[in-house]
Amino acid sequence: MGKDFYKILGIDKKASDDDIKKAYRKLALKYHPDKNKSPQAEERFKEIAEAYEVLSDKKKRDIFDQYGEDGLKGGQPGPDGMPGQPGGYTYQFHGDPRATFAQFFGSQNIFGAADPFGGFFSGGGDGQEQVFMNIGGDEMFGGGGFGGNPMGAFRSQSFNAQAPSRKRQQQDPPIEHDLYVTLEEVDKGTTKKMKISRMSMATGTARKEEKVLSITVKPGWKAGTKITFPKEGDQAPQKVPADIIFIIRDKPHSQFKREGSDLRYNAQLSLKQALCGASVTVPTLQGDRIQVNTQGEVIKPTTVKRISGRGLPFPKEPSRRGDLIVAFDIKFPDTLPPSLRNQLAELLPN
Repeated sequence: MGKDFYKILGIDKKASDDDIKKAYRKLALKYHPDKNKSPQAEERFKEIAEAYEVLSDKKKRDIFDQYGEDGLKGGQPGPDGMPGQPGGYTYQFHGDPRATFAQFFGSQNIFGAADPFGGFFSGGGDGQEQVFMNIGGDEMFGGGGFGGNPMGAFRSQSFNAQAPSRKRQQQDPPIEHDLYVTLEEVDKGTTKKMKISRMSMATGTARKEEKVLSITVKPGWKAGTKITFPKEGDQAPQKVPADIIFIIRDKPHSQFKREGSDLRYNAQLSLKQALCGASVTVPTLQGDRIQVNTQGEVIKPTTVKRISGRGLPFPKEPSRRGDLIVAFDIKFPDTLPPSLRNQLAELLPN
């Protein structure tokens, strides 16, 4: 039996969008593994994220309401109980509940000032994202930390503001932030503008200033690529500001999974289509669709087809591209009529 996403979120099937958001917020905070150390928290957190991903999207929710979880994975069942035609709408959870969590809460420091994974980014009205690097000037010069919390909250805050005993100035540790990009952005390249708020000593006294950093993401860049902005951290007497480093992360995609410069797509086939052949419609990241004909061959669970040059650009050679790899998810019928079972037993080889 498939998952009941309404039950997972503890809501009614007539729940509004606001009800869904409220339920996700409450449960995600309760079961986040960084806060909830119970053995089942990780799996529960993942289930909650998947339920929210489905029910917060109108198209996914409509399919789920009609056909359940199997409908999301294989489309509308046919009259013989087999999965629907290939090329229909399919959805597979990306498997990263923390990405769902980060996208939902944005820049809200929801676990309080002392939380090590509080949000750093927020969408601005001008299309920019913001990085809040400290709370205020008093904390930098012996004001007692963040809101009286001796632990401090963000790595971007300056902790060695007092003049060091040695003559040589020391630099704060680098400040690292994840920068999520979509596969479409990686495919074509994009520019991200990040607004940072930091303490400046340009006038001789500490004051808060804002600055926009422009990050050029080049086509094909891989997850883990680092972009460094030297000495853009908080300024304070007798110290070198920290470097700010943005680390490229792939945002989960609903259809494709990245494998280096290749993309993988899972096509849905019924057992009949796998044995007898079918014409499969394969979407591409560029928006067009390609027909893959399997007539005359038997498709096995390990079968893959490669469509050359329809993957992502190579980082060092953007004019060249990886491949689009088509794998097959074969759906078996739940039951077979006895007469059909006897016919198959006679016709199929051992």
